[in-house]
Amino acid sequence: MDNNTSRIHSRVIEQATKDALKRRGVTIEEIAKIVFEMQLPYNVGLTIDHCIESIKSVLKKREMQHAILVGIELDELAEKKMLSEPLQQIIESDEGLFGVDETIALGAVFTYGSIAVTTFGHLDKNKIGLISELDTKSGGGIHTFLDDLVASIAASAASRLAHRTRDLEEAHETFADITPEMTAPEAKIKGART
Repeated sequence: MDNNTSRIHSRVIEQATKDALKRRGVTIEEIAKIVFEMQLPYNVGLTIDHCIESIKSVLKKREMQHAILVGIELDELAEKKMLSEPLQQIIESDEGLFGVDETIALGAVFTYGSIAVTTFGHLDKNKIGLISELDTKSGGGIHTFLDDLVASIAASAASRLAHRTRDLEEAHETFADITPEMTAPEAKIKGART
């Protein structure tokens, strides 16, 4: 039996995800800089606005929303010292052998295929832009999960653009030929929510 009364509406989860990122000081624009840096060499006419649109599409995915909400909640609970030991110390210190943060973030990129997985690995290793700032704990917050989640969002958005590049090539077009809104062609499907 399906009980729809216990379900949380998609818009509520999407807004909670955006609010959590904002609360932690993460903007779509900062993530877009990472995506742009990674994808510009491969995409003629790519703009930061194309990257922003790709990130917005990624943030509509339940897998990503759930990963973000869980990870940020754990970081915030650790900041408030509300976790039991030894988990409190493990997350607080971002212990090197603790891989749950990467596992949650990696799980969210699987939606976007192997290119997203390898891109996540690259970002996790090289810590580009905002990822580096979060990893070095500038500002004193605990970002054990957040740095990996930003890498996950960026890797997924970059993968979306790579797949879109193939579509454009087949149509003899480049990103210079499409508006940022056209980076999400699935939004044009009847019944799709934009």
